[in-house]
Amino acid sequence: MEKENELSFYDGVKACLPTVLGYAGIGIAAGVVGKASHLSLLEVALLAIIVYAGAAQFIISGLLLLQSPISAIIFTTFLINSRHFLMSMAEAPHFKKYSLWNNIGIGALLTDETFGVSMNQIGNKKPVSAKWMHGINVTAYLAWIVACIVGAFIGNWLPNPEQFGLDFALSAMFIGLLYLQVVSDKSKKMSTSLFVMLLVALFLIVFMRVMSPELAILTATLLGCLMGVILEKWR
Repeated sequence: MEKENELSFYDGVKACLPTVLGYAGIGIAAGVVGKASHLSLLEVALLAIIVYAGAAQFIISGLLLLQSPISAIIFTTFLINSRHFLMSMAEAPHFKKYSLWNNIGIGALLTDETFGVSMNQIGNKKPVSAKWMHGINVTAYLAWIVACIVGAFIGNWLPNPEQFGLDFALSAMFIGLLYLQVVSDKSKKMSTSLFVMLLVALFLIVFMRVMSPELAILTATLLGCLMGVILEKWR
């Protein structure tokens, strides 16, 4: 009976739809910025398909414009995307009963936004399944690719995307996801979540003085998560 009631791929598609508009806005912005960095339409599309990471794509476009060496671009991209290790580790316990290939598929297409949608579901004690997660991830992936390609077309007429604030699109979406996460948390864990967010912000301010921005973000996040786990154990 549990199998019959398991969430389907289509349920995942529906769960992802509210974030598709966000993907559209940020993907278009990423495409415009990529085009402004003298990338071709094909190169913008390949970045979306292979790299599939908004923050990394914005950074790659900027580094290419500065004519940075390829080694610096690869290393910076790795540092920025290393947060996916943390997100995958947080997701993994909830999909242990599924096959290795299912877990690889979930991890390969996991993004900040799909992570937010799934963890919100888990945090509210609602069921999840591998098919449901694939539905979210695939929908987000396709929406991102289409949006980046559309942005590359638009970029032909917008040589200066900063003039329209498009370089802030990614930050704006993260702020929106954070707000939704906080207001949807009706449990006693809200105070812990807010405290951890404050800790991460303080750690980040301190570490930014002695580390690169990418390492500072990763270290602050790790320490914040550790403090959150300790607080939950003590409660």
